[in-house]
Amino acid sequence: MKAARLTYNEPGWLDTLAAWVLALLWILPLAYAVWTAFHPAEYSTRFALAAPLTLDNFARAWAAAPFARYFLNTTLLVGMILAVQLVLATLAAFAFARYEFRGKNIAFALVLVQLMIMPDILLVENYKSMARLGLVDTLVAIGLPYFASAFAIFLLRQTFMGIPKELDEAARVEGASAMQTLWRVYVPLAKPVYTAFALVSASFHWNNFLWPLIITNSVNARPLTVGLQVFSSVDQGVDWSVITAATLMTSAPLLIAFLLFQRQFVQSFMRAGIK
Repeated sequence: MKAARLTYNEPGWLDTLAAWVLALLWILPLAYAVWTAFHPAEYSTRFALAAPLTLDNFARAWAAAPFARYFLNTTLLVGMILAVQLVLATLAAFAFARYEFRGKNIAFALVLVQLMIMPDILLVENYKSMARLGLVDTLVAIGLPYFASAFAIFLLRQTFMGIPKELDEAARVEGASAMQTLWRVYVPLAKPVYTAFALVSASFHWNNFLWPLIITNSVNARPLTVGLQVFSSVDQGVDWSVITAATLMTSAPLLIAFLLFQRQFVQSFMRAGIK
């Protein structure tokens, strides 16, 4: 019995050790960025407890690029994409979950196909489409390819299918229309899923780089990730202190949001069934 008990506890100890190792590997780059950003450049490659603290790196990074405009562009972009995604995904998921129509299964299969296609494959065709529409170098051009989210449609469809149909019947007896039923019954019951998807969408589009880099040409449309490339000029040398300071400024909103709402984040993902 004692040997069996030791064998049973061993996997738990290994899991804990592995978790701590992974956490350490994850936090080391962030710790380096914090150290380098708050210390003079000469301490970016060496650790000294007596090293002086400074905010000069942040001031230099802020002065080197129009970060206020980049923050505004990124906030508008993320908000626009998320709002359109939630509206379109809600309507599509409700139709797939509660209505029968010709070609329904084929249409949903095409939605699932989108999950298997990497966005990078469509860069050239998306750029041609934006050029024909005259939207190059605009926030709309950055967000348009992401408006219809197959991931959101799939999540909401599965959630809506799990809601008892008796609630639909009760709502119809009360005289509610289909849209009223959707808004008053389905949407409130799916709030954890909406929260979970909002976190995924906001973090992805806040950090998206390749497509915004290709489709934008001016400061007026560039998000934060593209604006960071101003610090990678090899002609002037790479100042890691300024680069890490700029990186912390761009990632600060997501980090602060995670630290403040990490419990809600985890609960939302657990309720949504995202593994």
